[in-house]
Amino acid sequence: MGGAFCVHSSQWMTPIRYYGDDCVSEEKKETFKDSRYKVPNLERALVIMEHLIDCPEGQTVTELTDRLGLSKNSVFRITMTLLGHGYIVRDEQKRFSLSKKLLLMGCRSMGENSFIEQSLDVMRLCRDEIMESVFIGTLIENEGVVIEQVLGSHPFKFSIDSGHRMPLHCSAPCKAMLAYLPDSEQRRLLTGYRFKRFNENTITTRKAFDLELEDVKARGFALDRAEQVHGTHCIGAPVFNQYGYPIAAIWTTGPSDRLPKTQFKKIGKTIRSYADMISRRMGFEAMI
Repeated sequence: MGGAFCVHSSQWMTPIRYYGDDCVSEEKKETFKDSRYKVPNLERALVIMEHLIDCPEGQTVTELTDRLGLSKNSVFRITMTLLGHGYIVRDEQKRFSLSKKLLLMGCRSMGENSFIEQSLDVMRLCRDEIMESVFIGTLIENEGVVIEQVLGSHPFKFSIDSGHRMPLHCSAPCKAMLAYLPDSEQRRLLTGYRFKRFNENTITTRKAFDLELEDVKARGFALDRAEQVHGTHCIGAPVFNQYGYPIAAIWTTGPSDRLPKTQFKKIGKTIRSYADMISRRMGFEAMI
């Protein structure tokens, strides 16, 4: 789903083997070993950052050392460097976690530095109309990632941190973007994808998911019918750049009694209309 109670999707990490301070993925061991261009400290820093992706609660230098098999001195120097450049943050318990800097870099890589700034006022208008929280996010590799939110007007509202990740097959924003991707890119993302079952509403087969994406294109917006968390519905629509490529999605998340199935069509068209407003600001005009 796309809301605050979204469960972290399980991660599949390539087995890692370490040789002293050098660490390489088993899959790419020979490639790295034979490369004349390998930068060991950069490689260690990347491994630390990739490990922290799966540790939102943070890790201490000792925990990183034990988990990754690197020397404590090396981990200390690398984390201090990353901290100094703003790529990680450190709490009062001296636990390191990723900062939002990479997320902001990712947003800028979509082609417009002011993308979020151009979206927030539209999201607020959408929130004012439907009264529920409105979110914006994008696809990064085989997951959806939340970028920003505008909180709803109800006393009880959904909230989610920037950087939170969502599984492709049961979140409205991911479906909204996937449905409009070029066929080759869509196949690449879904080949070998694991359709993890969260409850009886979860789509668990590629065939069923392909049909779901066809429905998304037909109606212009995507749905999460409590496919990850019972009692929670999400409705989302794609945001396109000037080339018609889905660079993001906006969506709303709310309890099923406030977003009932009988209102999916009406709210879906509303969400799509605001998504189209952002798309126009990004230079997309076709069929809007």
